[in-house]
Amino acid sequence: MVTTPAAERSISPYGEARSTVQGSPLSTEEARKIHAFWQACNYLAVGMIYLRDNPLLQEPLKPEHIKNRLLGHWGSSPGLSFIYTHCNRLIKKFDLDMIFLAGPGHGAPGVLAPIYLEGTYSEVFSDKSEDTEGLLRFFKQFSFPGGIGSHCTPETPGSIHEGGELGYSVSHAYGTVFDNPDLISVVVVGDGESETGPLATAWHSNKFINPARDGAVLPILHLNGYKINNPTILSRVSHEELEDLFSGYGYKPYFVEGSDPETMHQAMAATLEHCVNEIKAIQQQARSSDVAQRPRFPMIIFRTPKGWTGPQTVDGHKVEGFWRSHQVPLSEMQHNPEHLQQLEAWMRSYKPEELFDQNGKLLAELKDMAPTGTHRMSANPHANGGILRRALKMPNFRDYAIDVPKPGQLEVGNTVPLGKFLRDIMKMNPNNFRVFGPDETTSNKLNAIYEVSKKFWIADYLPEDEDGGELSPDGRVMEMLSEHTLEGWLEGYLLTGRHGFFSTYEAFVHVIDSMFNQHAKWLEICNHLSWREDIASLNLLITSTVWRQDHNGFTHQDPGFLDLVVNKSPSVTRIYLPPDVNSLLSVADHCLRSTNYINVIVSDKQLHFQYMDMDTAIKHCTKGLGIWDWASNDQGTEPDVVMATAGDIPTQEALAATALLRQEFADVKIRFVNVVDLFKLQPDTEHPHGLSDRDFDSLFTTDKPIIFNFHGYPWLIHRLAYRRTNHANLHVRGYKEKGNINTPLELAINNNIDRFSLAMDVIDRVPRLRATGAHAKEKFKNMQIQCRQYAYEHGIDQPEVINWRWNL
Repeated sequence: MVTTPAAERSISPYGEARSTVQGSPLSTEEARKIHAFWQACNYLAVGMIYLRDNPLLQEPLKPEHIKNRLLGHWGSSPGLSFIYTHCNRLIKKFDLDMIFLAGPGHGAPGVLAPIYLEGTYSEVFSDKSEDTEGLLRFFKQFSFPGGIGSHCTPETPGSIHEGGELGYSVSHAYGTVFDNPDLISVVVVGDGESETGPLATAWHSNKFINPARDGAVLPILHLNGYKINNPTILSRVSHEELEDLFSGYGYKPYFVEGSDPETMHQAMAATLEHCVNEIKAIQQQARSSDVAQRPRFPMIIFRTPKGWTGPQTVDGHKVEGFWRSHQVPLSEMQHNPEHLQQLEAWMRSYKPEELFDQNGKLLAELKDMAPTGTHRMSANPHANGGILRRALKMPNFRDYAIDVPKPGQLEVGNTVPLGKFLRDIMKMNPNNFRVFGPDETTSNKLNAIYEVSKKFWIADYLPEDEDGGELSPDGRVMEMLSEHTLEGWLEGYLLTGRHGFFSTYEAFVHVIDSMFNQHAKWLEICNHLSWREDIASLNLLITSTVWRQDHNGFTHQDPGFLDLVVNKSPSVTRIYLPPDVNSLLSVADHCLRSTNYINVIVSDKQLHFQYMDMDTAIKHCTKGLGIWDWASNDQGTEPDVVMATAGDIPTQEALAATALLRQEFADVKIRFVNVVDLFKLQPDTEHPHGLSDRDFDSLFTTDKPIIFNFHGYPWLIHRLAYRRTNHANLHVRGYKEKGNINTPLELAINNNIDRFSLAMDVIDRVPRLRATGAHAKEKFKNMQIQCRQYAYEHGIDQPEVINWRWNL
């Protein structure tokens, strides 16, 4: 095999093919058919953007045939369909199990076209049949009200990656192949996308593949030179620099570049064959050997003109091979006859009369270029992962319970028993369950998992790694200091039918804010597609929380992710704040069994009071909120005040405040309500978990003051409950951006969620205590001052605070 030195190659996308791998594997007839299939893809891509009538140009193009509003993106589409067409050839030749991920954000026409031509689209959407009438509907729906968007949305058969936000294609692709030994995921990375931070870290995913048990990702970096109206960085650096970059990432890069279709088809066919054979050789060697080593997997750098095969110029300005081809190269058809004429010439250049029969169906000899059945990438079960999903084998979470003989006496780290629960889930599901976290599994007290599965590591080892490193090439605990990459892996893993669990620090879950947004939107659309099967929920444990940042300080104090979650559709979002071990176990079991949700669980990793035995915890979590009778003394009468809580430290402080008040005022009637399921606060008309107004009023009363001690920002509770009858009497305490290197109680004092502030608030809110409570209020102020002074002098909270227990 002859290779061309990278230094000799031009960065121009034009000319005959220049490729690292030499060869002409296509016969003349095969090359003709492949080119014709690709031409049909290009024709359909243009038709989607422009046409609402006359889909096969069976009459001269007229203004009334053109959509009134032209939306869509042409620039990346020809390259995407070119790659897709060649992947189809490989699937047929090697009998491959392959899926396709399109990274360029608006490249849907280049993917929808081959999906329609291979028949899957018509099977899923019967009105988009393989005839002239169906083709017209297929064209009209694109970027059209009531139709589909310009990304590879959930409505796109075979898609698991929308690309609505750039940067996640590579991490998604790698997530699909974990524990999928026979799958090859081809991911096309846009050169604009390659400039994003998440994409840059995701290239390191190749270091987390064990070829003995995992499938393979074949990344194809599509250099078409431009973003919306700027050059792309990687398209303007030398071959040496590109080759060094991806060799440095641990890949073996192969170049395919040019614009001449005849030679480009041969070069792409030869290169893809070489890459697949290389992947197969790597896997065979690993699977026949007992030694797991990190291989250098192949990747392709594919350089073509932007808007390839489209208009070269429009109104005297360069279009093909320039940023003007990014979206809609020709516009104003109703008022510009020259543009209309140019559009018709462009579309006729693909010779649709030689591609489709008189009924509008792709010619049989061209249809035969695509695989059939589930071998089609658009019909591959991995791209509709619910088909493959199997329920987790679950141990009985009750077996991990701790004994709670009396509430508020025992302190236990809440996440430690959860780690044991996850350990045994991992043991029972060794091939379809993984745990993800950014270097924090041990920090988050989940390290019992290592008893059955280590952290995956296939790179070099040092002797000291044997002393507590917990590393193994067989591990299924996935750790990398990139929340973006971890989230992408997990999403890819779930979307292909598996299960996972992600833990991360509360302040830095914000790193994946927009990824959460995108996945929530994906799930919301899937809920309306009957053919999309249910996938396992995405489970996020948020720990190392705002109220226990003893040494990390202000930077690690941000509970605002919950506010973001509330923005998303109520059909896919759930928020749980279990206050103790047994409620956390109950919630975790529920979440791991659920489908089609994003479950956000907030639970700190430090020592916390325990309140409920397992039977009580299950009942409490099933209800989502409820009165804690043992902390209340309003039985049989109206309360003077409702003390409500959500979160571990807020619950502890509210209980301590309740104790202070009852010690000072023997006749004060306090109802104590704890909330685990935050969406219970919304009306049932707004969220499926919401309480009816009648039930809410029964718990919180219609006219008594409510002091709500909340884990997060206080306005979130007002947002959820603003329509409730008694909202005017709802007074929420929560984090207010006040903190630093504080003791736990001092931080609570700074944000007015501490026991003294709450007790004084009750005195101010209960009418009969305003006059009689002055002495108690003064006492509480003095105690608060004393606690702060002690913390400043000794660096810890007072013994009376540390050793406080619920004794009523």
